[in-house]
Amino acid sequence: MFLTSSPAFSTAITLLKAHLQSSNEPITSSSSLSYKPLVLSSKPNIYSNLFSVENAVSFKWRTRVSFFSGFLTKDKDVNGLKNELFDAIAPLDRGAEATPEDQERVDQIALKLEAVNEIKEPLKSNLLNGKWELLYTTSQSILQTKRPKFLRPNGKIYQAINLDSLRAQNMETWPFFNQATANLVPMNARRVAVKFDYFRIAGLIPIKSPGSGRGRLEITYLDEELRISRGNRGNLFILKMVDPSYRVPL
Repeated sequence: MFLTSSPAFSTAITLLKAHLQSSNEPITSSSSLSYKPLVLSSKPNIYSNLFSVENAVSFKWRTRVSFFSGFLTKDKDVNGLKNELFDAIAPLDRGAEATPEDQERVDQIALKLEAVNEIKEPLKSNLLNGKWELLYTTSQSILQTKRPKFLRPNGKIYQAINLDSLRAQNMETWPFFNQATANLVPMNARRVAVKFDYFRIAGLIPIKSPGSGRGRLEITYLDEELRISRGNRGNLFILKMVDPSYRVPL
């Protein structure tokens, strides 16, 4: 398509036909191709121009195909890894049912996604704002796997972040509805120090943090639906966006 629609290529073809029509030697089916450059060498510019145009157009086409193929392949790879990650964590009850082998598998998929992360400075991205649902973690302080199951948080768990106010909020649902709010102190474009200021028991009774509630969090992968973070104790957190408009209370 690109070759036949090129004006320069059409001009070169016209010149080539004119040259062949002016030649005294007929070109037959028995003519040897190896001798044609010698017979037609009296006008080398026609052929050099022709091949230059054809090569240039061909190169342009290959470059476009290579660019879009690379883009589509990368996008396909990211989506494939995300689907693989979602499939791996789906039966693990947020990580409470994960074996060491499960944890290793999830971590390896997360590492692959982190390696193709396009948002290098997540603390400058609006995609970070809003309410995220926790899908998986290795944090025992959240999972509480040593407790009987009815004493663990069995409903959904959320974490919200707002960059304009540098506030964060953790929210449990059924059966305890506990909450915690924190101030965020950026350490670089990917990492924040987390300083909890208030806890709420059953979502109602506020308790001021004694000052020991501190940690660090690094956002290692971010897009419009998925966030991967790692804590200062080596814990892995995988979350999906549920409400980008949510605001953390001041």
